[in-house]
Amino acid sequence: MDAFFGAWNGPAIGLMDLDAFFASVEQLDHPEWRGKPVIVGGLPEERGVVSTASYEARPFGVHSAMSSAQAKRLCPHAIWTHGHFDRYREMSAQIMAILADETPYVDQVSIDEAFFDVTPGRFSSEQPAIIAQRISERVAALGVTCSIGLGCNKTVAKIASERDKPRGLTVVYPGTEEAFLAPLPVGAISGIGSSTEARLAKRGIRTVGQLARAPRRVLEEVFGVNGEVMRLRAAGREVSTVSAIDAPDDVKSVSNERTFARDLTERADVEAALALLGESVGRRLRRKGLAGRTVTVKLRYTYGQGHTAQRKLPHPTDDENIFVPAARELLNSIWHPGLPVRLLGVGVSDFDLAGGVQTDLFCEVDDRGAVASDKRDLAVAMDKVREKFGNASVGFGRQARFGRDIVRPDKFLNQNKPTD
Repeated sequence: MDAFFGAWNGPAIGLMDLDAFFASVEQLDHPEWRGKPVIVGGLPEERGVVSTASYEARPFGVHSAMSSAQAKRLCPHAIWTHGHFDRYREMSAQIMAILADETPYVDQVSIDEAFFDVTPGRFSSEQPAIIAQRISERVAALGVTCSIGLGCNKTVAKIASERDKPRGLTVVYPGTEEAFLAPLPVGAISGIGSSTEARLAKRGIRTVGQLARAPRRVLEEVFGVNGEVMRLRAAGREVSTVSAIDAPDDVKSVSNERTFARDLTERADVEAALALLGESVGRRLRRKGLAGRTVTVKLRYTYGQGHTAQRKLPHPTDDENIFVPAARELLNSIWHPGLPVRLLGVGVSDFDLAGGVQTDLFCEVDDRGAVASDKRDLAVAMDKVREKFGNASVGFGRQARFGRDIVRPDKFLNQNKPTD
């Protein structure tokens, strides 16, 4: 597999862009709308504007920011909806949790877009393209899709993410950035709008490659003090940083949710999913140096209803071997076998350790006042293995119930890979 994907030297930054996100969520929640043109936005009679158009509506010329009246003329048979933004935020949070599970370095740009850093050695030694592939598959398992661009900086990643939509993965390998960018129109570069594009065209600069080779004097005339910055951007040599998610002082809770491709109705499946989500939460708690007192379980059923239950633990913990059993007890109060579970979530909050600790014979207290079971050392050892060799390197048998699909190399539709 590594031989196919090739070696990666240097920074690896991805841009995940959710495909027609609002419309895709509506089609997920309304199965009868799938395969049909869906428009999210204000109604034509209200002088509305299109927020998002599904891919079925786009061949008719419908796009975001278009007036709803014009969109209706172009696609009169489209399904219209004002949208459900609480639902979009909920789905976005689940997807951003997937990124956070893969790397602590995530910059969320908007509700449907985020940069992430998977540079080998910074957090994981796994090949960056494999991680990007897995992110794509995990997002698809929620019922929506994303397009991902992967390169050495944010500019390359952003442009690559737009190359192949929907559900595309475009990988620009180190050393191929300039060749990838050079033939593109200058408008592909962030910060170059139509007026700047026209000014460059008057100077004979129409492609990114020409921009990278332009005389310094010309760049200063157009961009002022940012001339050299734009040259580096056009040459693919921009240096980008993606900071770590959530400094501990800012974190109110750590949680993980999953929407399942098929409803869960059996206790063994629901409890296995609960444990799997708990593993991710425990790992993130330990990564952030946090321990919480309150555990939360969230359920959503197929018919749109759901329940949330919380329990305050007698002691703070970052150990899933302690908070997952508590979550299982909470489960009994809001679910019974046979009730179809569409979404399941687990969270830990209440990180103030000042309230004192009540222990028992089977727990140990660390220097923060947090309590752990005798199995925490195993969890920490697994954390270290995953950080060194990737998230899929070690796990329990329950993962087989919800295993990630393996994508064959021929599913990479658009790669800019070195030929050597």
